[in-house]
Amino acid sequence: MMSRDEFEEKLNDFILKLERMNFSYYIEYLKNPKKIIFTNFLSGAARGFGTAFGFSILGALLLYVLNAIVKYNLPVIGRYIAEILKFVKFYMH
Repeated sequence: MMSRDEFEEKLNDFILKLERMNFSYYIEYLKNPKKIIFTNFLSGAARGFGTAFGFSILGALLLYVLNAIVKYNLPVIGRYIAEILKFVKFYMH
């Protein structure tokens, strides 16, 4: 069994850890549903914008590479890539 002094020491350590983690701020945050909804909305919007931006960059890079491959006029691959690029360019305009 733990002595009273040991218990108080462990309890004080626990309280200090909670204070270092800003636990009181977290509890206040959980009590405010509007703040939670707003924070989640902003994080979701940022995640969606980042995904769209990243996909656009990767798509443009892929089209650039495909254009470079077509310029080398590879016999088998070049024909298929040229068809894909025509399709993409048609729908871009």
